[in-house]
Amino acid sequence: MLVAVLLPPSLLFSVSVVRVGTTEQLSSMKTFFRAPVAFGLVGLSSLSFAHTLNLEDQVVTATRTAQSGAQSIAATSVFDRNDIERLQVTSVDQLLRRVPGVNVVNTGGPGKNTTISIRGASTNQVLVLIDGVRIGSATTGDAALQNLPVEQIERIEVVRGARSSLYGSEAIGGVIQIFTRRGGDGGAQPYFSTTVGSAQHLAGSAGVSGGDDKAWYNLGVSSLKDEGIDARPSREVDHDGYREMSANLSGGYRFANGLTLDGNLLQVDSHNDYDSGLDANADNVTKVYGARARFAPLTAWDVTLQAGRSEDKTDTFNGNVFNTRIDTRRDSFGWQNDLHIAEGQLLTLGYDWLYDEVNGTGSFAEDSRENQGVYGQYLGQFGRHEVQLSVRHDDNEQFGAHNTGSLGYGLQLNDQLRFTTSYGTAFKAPTFNQLYYPGFGNENLEPESSKSLEAGLQGSHEWGNWSATVFKNEIEDLIAYFNSGAGLQAQNIDEASIKGLELEAATQLLGWSWQGNLTLQDPQNKSSRSGQGDLLPRRAEQIFNLDVDRRFGRIGLGASLHAEGRRWDNASNTTDLHGYSTLDLRATYWLSHAWRVQAQVTNLFDTEYETAATYQQPGRAGYLTLRYQAM
Repeated sequence: MLVAVLLPPSLLFSVSVVRVGTTEQLSSMKTFFRAPVAFGLVGLSSLSFAHTLNLEDQVVTATRTAQSGAQSIAATSVFDRNDIERLQVTSVDQLLRRVPGVNVVNTGGPGKNTTISIRGASTNQVLVLIDGVRIGSATTGDAALQNLPVEQIERIEVVRGARSSLYGSEAIGGVIQIFTRRGGDGGAQPYFSTTVGSAQHLAGSAGVSGGDDKAWYNLGVSSLKDEGIDARPSREVDHDGYREMSANLSGGYRFANGLTLDGNLLQVDSHNDYDSGLDANADNVTKVYGARARFAPLTAWDVTLQAGRSEDKTDTFNGNVFNTRIDTRRDSFGWQNDLHIAEGQLLTLGYDWLYDEVNGTGSFAEDSRENQGVYGQYLGQFGRHEVQLSVRHDDNEQFGAHNTGSLGYGLQLNDQLRFTTSYGTAFKAPTFNQLYYPGFGNENLEPESSKSLEAGLQGSHEWGNWSATVFKNEIEDLIAYFNSGAGLQAQNIDEASIKGLELEAATQLLGWSWQGNLTLQDPQNKSSRSGQGDLLPRRAEQIFNLDVDRRFGRIGLGASLHAEGRRWDNASNTTDLHGYSTLDLRATYWLSHAWRVQAQVTNLFDTEYETAATYQQPGRAGYLTLRYQAM
């Protein structure tokens, strides 16, 4: 990141230490800034970063309406198709871990359970959408990001901070919206890719997209097979493989009267092998359907109707013997009205309906619930001033009424500097597993609620862009798992406090483009009972990302550095997870405008590390890709 380069090393080190003063903490930081970090700082003259921060990028997730990045008061990160291909990522989590404030936990490599924390909020406190459709298991509350095919993705938007005032439950930490590939103007444009790599990694994708001024379409398929690694050798000495097949279909039509209809379908079938000592494996099916209609009854009135369904089905086995089945379904419907009441002023009024249902071999005291929500949002721009105000009322079948709101303000200080601040409240209903799962469920749980405050400063200059954001999130009745004597049980912690700092920067230097970010956070348990002052589990206090890229004619070169500080694996802070850093290198050679060959080495220094205790992460690996995109 730019800050990591321009500041003197002594100042950088002092800024990066959240809790200064103990030998243990200083030792943690030494691990955090090991050799690969030195490579990133010393080698800037020969390496550079991911795509330069573009404040004009269009975003829709932060306000549920299209606006430029320059207008967004919310802290938002965007990855498009070009980023996905240039960075040569093989999974969604490889993209997400580049986002400031994001912590990714994986249990052993490709296809294994992957959870996301945004600004210290847990994975089921992060709302995930695919093409506007809410996804995630109704039992765990987690979205199976590890099963989403990266080759079928066109764009990802990550909004950091509470968004319950627009989206209801599950948006305490933020919102991740994934947009699948869609066609555009220019007729049929086929695309193709194939990848081979370490651990017998084989991947392929193919499809065609196109359209004209009225219609568009995309049809794509992809597959992946990976032998995996021996994530837990103490359990089973074997490789924990993964394979998946996916298909994505989307299309739309714009009628002469302005009515626009579009729909999408994504299905992923996967198989996973696990280390449990019982030859454990699982089959999973993820489906996402969506349909949307947009029209304008009046010149100043835009209406959007959207219906969707997401399904998550998992069958587990011990060898060939069937074990359990979990089948969850989420049906949703939305009605959104955008009223252009004056120049630079937009009023949005909407209604959301959500129905969750659980089926399977397990027995739950309740297996379905309904949530209805109404919301309103005002966006106003008055010269150098911007105002964003939103309120929402949710009526949950199990937990009653909840009111949330947010207020945001932006001020353009001058041509280069912009100040933003916002305050928001949010809530999160307990998942079915937290309430009813045999052994650790707790029917007496209360919904989680939060209050969040942030302030930021952004700069745009001839040399590049930068931003600094401070945040604080106070969560009441936070749900965590504690040993009750008879085993782990879900319990409400009185309060948790997460505060932090996010720094981002991007520039061009000596012909290289480079971008980076640094996150410092302090995720503490503030319970008046046990564990007060302990850190929330699996949240790193320091996270650093650096991406560098440059093109030399037909050749493109790049590198990615990722580092995380020390954290704890459990709520009682007795199981230590050491800090680590990894370095990836990549290269691209353009055979023609349409054809290119790509190569990369991940974890160059073969760093041994864990993001979840006892689950090893992949070591050094290499990949070779042939890619075609019709122009």
